[in-house]
Amino acid sequence: MAQSYKSYHTWSASVRWFHWINVLCILGLIFVGLVMLNKKSLGITGLDAKIGLKELHIIIGYIFASNLFIRLMMAFIGPASARFSAFLPQKGFKESLKNYKTSIKAGTTQQFIGHNPIGRLAVTALFSLLIILAASGLFRAGTDIYFPPFGGAIASYLAEQGTDPSTILPYNDTGVNTDKKATLKVYKSPIGKIHLYSAYLLMLLIIIHIAAVVRAEVKEGDNLVSSMISGKKIMSKTPEDA
Repeated sequence: MAQSYKSYHTWSASVRWFHWINVLCILGLIFVGLVMLNKKSLGITGLDAKIGLKELHIIIGYIFASNLFIRLMMAFIGPASARFSAFLPQKGFKESLKNYKTSIKAGTTQQFIGHNPIGRLAVTALFSLLIILAASGLFRAGTDIYFPPFGGAIASYLAEQGTDPSTILPYNDTGVNTDKKATLKVYKSPIGKIHLYSAYLLMLLIIIHIAAVVRAEVKEGDNLVSSMISGKKIMSKTPEDA
């Protein structure tokens, strides 16, 4: 008997656009970030080059943060597939996770229009990291080269009495109150570490995410990649979340 398939609408256009813009931004941020961390070994020297790399990283970061902000707003006001309920663990999650794991072991893996229970955990972790990265990155953009949204307030805080905050330059102590700079460093340094190690953790989760998608494509026929392009999933079973 031939196996029957049915097409289901899954991801809205807003979710799909967010996903692919986010992919491009993260790839760009990782690339520029790695260049920044290894600039000496790459032969990149000089203050102008250092500032230029930071500016490029921040500009991509603005696109990343704006895209994330819009996505979070869509989780409140967007279509069903964009809402928090579509990707955060919901009531009865433990039971659904248990059933999903059991189906995998039995070789009868359950199918879902949206995220499967393990996918919900992964997406929750990814979103949490993205928010941490955006917030810490915007703060460091202000402390390092006085970029918005915090740069103006930070420059005003650091400026010596009688110094126009707009004249303060990145990595230049002219007109800067050194005591206030030392106080700011108490916060700047740990936030920088949070940003860096969150980025490393994100890279690890991305690798796990890609491996999980490949597994789902090969073993479960979940067409995750194509559904994130077309917005439709073609399934051979009745989805658990139909």
